[in-house]
Amino acid sequence: MNKSELIDAIAADAGITKAAAKLALESFLGNVGGTLKKGGRVSLVGFGSWSVSARAARDGRNPQTGKTIQIAAKNVVKFKAGAELEGAVN
Repeated sequence: MNKSELIDAIAADAGITKAAAKLALESFLGNVGGTLKKGGRVSLVGFGSWSVSARAARDGRNPQTGKTIQIAAKNVVKFKAGAELEGAVN
């Protein structure tokens, strides 16, 4: 499912226009992204939770040349599925 298909499904399930569903989805994504950018955590009971984790700098290897390269530290987003979501897919 892509973004436009998700918007169509939200609009059909909620009985709202596609424009309203698009605004709701964009608001959700913006709020999740903004909270994670501030270092917060977003949790939806039963669905899952998003959090930010710091990944340390490390040495890597260029597969073409075999040379060791330095990979910079960065923040990564982690998602942990909730019990209901895990149960739905199993």
